[in-house]
Amino acid sequence: MRVIAGSARGKQLQSLPGEEITRPTINRVKEAMFSSVQFLVPGARVLDLFAGSGQLGIEALSRGAAQCTFLDASPDAVRIVTANCAAARVQDRARISCGDAFNYLHTARGPFDLALLDPPFDRGLLPQVLPLLARSMAPGGVVLCESERDAVLPPEAAGLRLVRQYQYGKILVSRYEREETP
Repeated sequence: MRVIAGSARGKQLQSLPGEEITRPTINRVKEAMFSSVQFLVPGARVLDLFAGSGQLGIEALSRGAAQCTFLDASPDAVRIVTANCAAARVQDRARISCGDAFNYLHTARGPFDLALLDPPFDRGLLPQVLPLLARSMAPGGVVLCESERDAVLPPEAAGLRLVRQYQYGKILVSRYEREETP
């Protein structure tokens, strides 16, 4: 697992052993995700929810995001995120927290321009998380979600609209956009 582009390009990142804790995004999927938001990332306020190793948020920081908030419920994952941010030299723009996504979203400060979600696949968390996340997104903000290919996701969630889905083998990447306010 490595950083694909930007200031930390080529940097190898650590992950926790065992997919029950983290399931790293394959490089092909990560590259496609960031190609779809390449003009949004520079200067963006990013949320890496269900951060795992932190590779998605670190990729955003490497590509010029202003700051990234990382959240994961696993203390072991948070330790890896902290180490990976230091190794990629992006720790000064990283806010790293250990906690439950639902509790966090009830008090999230936002607004975020980009949210990256890669939750555990077997728990059906995305339909529950998206409406809570919507109020923390900036107008025009983008949410990229990874899920299993056969996941059923809502076409709309409290102001987030599903605009596109991409399939990569067993992985489905869904793009939601926050409605612009008048």
